[in-house]
Amino acid sequence: MTIDLDPWRRRLDPLLDPFVATVVGVLSLLPLLRMDDGCGCPPAGWWAYGIVAAQCAPLAVRRLFPFVAPLATGVATMVYGITDLPDPPVPYAALVSLYTVAAYAPRAWANGAGAFAVAGVAAVFVVDWPQWDAEDLSVSVLLMSTAWLLGEATRSRRDRAAQAEARAAQLERARAAESEAAVAAERNRISRELHDVVAHHVSMMVVQAEAGPVVVHTDPDRAAATFDAISSAGKQALSEMRRLLGVLREEGAAPLAPQPGVSALQGLVDGVREAGLDVRLAVRLPNDPLPPAVDLTAYRLVQESLTNCLRHAGGGHVSVEVGSRAGALHVRVVDDGVGGTVRRREGGHGLAAMRERVQLVGGTLEAGPRPEGGWAVTASLPVSAAVAR
Repeated sequence: MTIDLDPWRRRLDPLLDPFVATVVGVLSLLPLLRMDDGCGCPPAGWWAYGIVAAQCAPLAVRRLFPFVAPLATGVATMVYGITDLPDPPVPYAALVSLYTVAAYAPRAWANGAGAFAVAGVAAVFVVDWPQWDAEDLSVSVLLMSTAWLLGEATRSRRDRAAQAEARAAQLERARAAESEAAVAAERNRISRELHDVVAHHVSMMVVQAEAGPVVVHTDPDRAAATFDAISSAGKQALSEMRRLLGVLREEGAAPLAPQPGVSALQGLVDGVREAGLDVRLAVRLPNDPLPPAVDLTAYRLVQESLTNCLRHAGGGHVSVEVGSRAGALHVRVVDDGVGGTVRRREGGHGLAAMRERVQLVGGTLEAGPRPEGGWAVTASLPVSAAVAR
């Protein structure tokens, strides 16, 4: 069982300095009280008690005024030392004040206070020479040095604790920044996925829906197949969107589902063919599996390219080639349609999304019109770089 003492420490902390001042005052008064207790010595005058009070009273606010209060105590101690009053065994007030200024005052002031204490001891030694000897001087300097070093140690420990807290706060801010960056990256990833999913399936649905009224009277069987294709594309879009948005709703680990890859290109091409686009697919891959990031990127590139062909190619022919050579996966999608122009195809976010995907795996992308007509998209996705990531 662990007891938390911090609340008690916070409550008692304001009483610490007055308590220290009281204890030091009592100890400093003992030599004067012995003078009045039948020792044969002349009784101490009121001014003696006043000097002791001047020594000890500032200690009650020593941490509020870590230089002024010790300075007042030091001056009163010097005055007491040059009088004929009996000295206490240890200069309690001076030691506490020197410790305070070394521990809590600015470092320049603390160093100055140490020099002032040494100068004060030397002055008392010179003025009170008949009663002081070298041993008294050595003991006084040793005591003052010990008090100052203890205060310096307290300051160093407090500085180290502050530095540790600052480093912890900095690390916490860095972790928060990394978390925000991770969230932003995940949002960008989900937005890219949603763009590809929605753009592809909705484009297929639009193309097939436009063809539906034409064939509904002339070819009922084809019309039924067209509407079935519209329904299938809509269901696939909804399914993928639920999977992606489910990641945002899950507080813990979201259920995982396999991401599409090059092996799913045949199904993608078959769906586009049903929408009326003539597509030829050629896939030549090694036996080694592709890195997941490259596999997904290749699929999304082909998907986005076919979506653009549905929108702009004007019913032309499309060639899709995917192959691996020289440590990279090469993707090329070419159409010979006449409906695509540079202005139309660059108007949306599809090309920007494709370039971002390719850059994430360290690849390159070229997309633009062909001299002989149509449009070409060519990408090179390094397999070894993606494995290293």
